[in-house]
Amino acid sequence: MINICIHGHFYQPPRENPWTDEIDKEDSAKPYHDWNEKVFAECYKTNSEAPILNNKGEVVKVINNYEHLNFNFGPTLFSWIKAKHPNTYKKILDADMRSISIHNGHGNAIAMAYNHIIMPLANLQDKVTQIRWGMKDFEYRFGRKSESIWLPETACNPATIEVLINEGVKYIILDVSQADKIRQIGHRHWRDVSNGSIDPKMPYRCYSAVNKGKSIDIFFYDGPIAKSVAFNDVLKSSGNLMNKILQAVPPGPAGDPIISVATDGETFGHHKKYAERTLAYFLTVLAPANSMKVVNFGEYLEQHAPSFEVKIKVGKNGEGTSWSCSHGVDRWQDACGCGMWDGWHLRWRRPLRDTMNWLRDQLIAVYETEGSKYFKDVWQARNEYIDLILNKSKESTANFFKSYAKKRLRKRDTETCLKLLEMQKYSMFMFTSCGWFFSEISGLESVQVLQYAAKAMDLTEEITGKSFEPEFKKRISHAESNIKRFKDGRGVWNKLVAPARNIHLNK
Repeated sequence: MINICIHGHFYQPPRENPWTDEIDKEDSAKPYHDWNEKVFAECYKTNSEAPILNNKGEVVKVINNYEHLNFNFGPTLFSWIKAKHPNTYKKILDADMRSISIHNGHGNAIAMAYNHIIMPLANLQDKVTQIRWGMKDFEYRFGRKSESIWLPETACNPATIEVLINEGVKYIILDVSQADKIRQIGHRHWRDVSNGSIDPKMPYRCYSAVNKGKSIDIFFYDGPIAKSVAFNDVLKSSGNLMNKILQAVPPGPAGDPIISVATDGETFGHHKKYAERTLAYFLTVLAPANSMKVVNFGEYLEQHAPSFEVKIKVGKNGEGTSWSCSHGVDRWQDACGCGMWDGWHLRWRRPLRDTMNWLRDQLIAVYETEGSKYFKDVWQARNEYIDLILNKSKESTANFFKSYAKKRLRKRDTETCLKLLEMQKYSMFMFTSCGWFFSEISGLESVQVLQYAAKAMDLTEEITGKSFEPEFKKRISHAESNIKRFKDGRGVWNKLVAPARNIHLNK
């Protein structure tokens, strides 16, 4: 029996206008109102009701793919699905619930770092908050604790590993290219696998460098299969997918291997039309008929404890590696070449990252100074603020301040505290990875993270009377645009960010 696990990473960046909490019309998503709606129609909904057809083109069965996939949903996206499409939201939750009984108590769904920041580039506090918010959001929605958490872009470094271990995460999923060396547990000698030669057909244990008694397990998905699924024509038929997987199966007796694949969930229906049908037929008909057992990572890990230890790559400057940048994590901070389009330069990435880092640090100073007037521990309060994001009721708010405030607060002080916490939320939202992923600073995603920076500064000015905007604009002007109309980041700010913001501020 061959164990098969396919993981779908379902995600869209937070798209809500920070002044209205609604998504503005996005013309590039026509005929849909916005990209969330477009991808929902083509992927998230269709995977909850994927048809299996006979040779006459008639629907003979409808499959909820989430019952058979290992998967994660970005918390901000899943919150939007709940608000806008509750029926599909419920189908996804129900699928996870059914998977628990199928897979010996292990559900298919896992958590995700809250708003898809590149974890190795985040400071320690942001790493911790992203994990805690992601895990708490998952527990609130799925009614159980998550065994794992998806790392955006699978970006990871040793410092991130330490935080994951401290937060009690059981396992993570990485690309084979991110492994550095392995050895049998208890043995002395390491074997170099930095060329991608690690065997992905079993889990590995990664020990803490700080506390040798603690560890986290890692699955390295099969890179060649995943790339074929994402970029080639493998998903044109279930037979193609099966044959590609069989190529990874070792000849003869080989224990009880797992063949795992991880890819963007949007591959199934959005990037590749009707791929949700291919997936449904493969997982429910073709795989079982060919001695393939569909499992999830949690189930497999319980039955196959790691016998090998692994160390992951440190990466340049200790910043780690990822699945979508061959230069480590430079795609989210430098002109590495990844994401370049039609000869456009990427020199804007570094000034954007540096400006956001500068603003984050200014906001930390404000938060610690002002927040310490009210909170027993400002960082504990921020870590637990997810409770109010998920439930804004009067009772929830009262309980929050009863637990974390130094004393009973006046209404005005409570409002200040909520502004401080929202400011910190937006200070993380402005690092959403998509802001750097593509080729131009005036693009939809980059403008979105600039809007979040604007909102964070608005809240800060309301609290302190101090504006960071003049210095922010000065710094962002070093981010050179590819489009003459904008010239640089200041032009993008003045032409795309400030007008939208002023509309709402002047209401």
